[in-house]
Amino acid sequence: MSIALGLLIIRLVVGLSFMAHGAQKLFGWFGGYGPKGTGGWMESIGIKPGVAMAVMAGLMEFVGGALFAAGLGTVIASLLIVMTMVVAIVKVHGKNGYWATAGGYEYNLLLIAIAVGVAFMGAGTYSVDALFN
Repeated sequence: MSIALGLLIIRLVVGLSFMAHGAQKLFGWFGGYGPKGTGGWMESIGIKPGVAMAVMAGLMEFVGGALFAAGLGTVIASLLIVMTMVVAIVKVHGKNGYWATAGGYEYNLLLIAIAVGVAFMGAGTYSVDALFN
């Protein structure tokens, strides 16, 4: 196995997962609630204006995930992923401690570590970024 193939697998799984979460917020796909439903929940936890913030979060997840999966603008893609996860920790999971089993921030921190690690290493040989280097 090569490092480039490992990076591709990581980028595809994480990036496509983020795209799906963004699609839940933006379009109501994959069991999501769309901008209105997600916006209502966001307002309930103090993120206002809810619908606008749901659209912003959905765009950050969808675009960040697409870029991350493609390995295009990997540093920017990673930043979008990190920003959404930091907000998730601060507004939702942080108060629950570390462990995901208790609703904590364990999973969010794992995704931050992956995004930052890939940003530092680069997207690898099998990426759009590699075409420009």
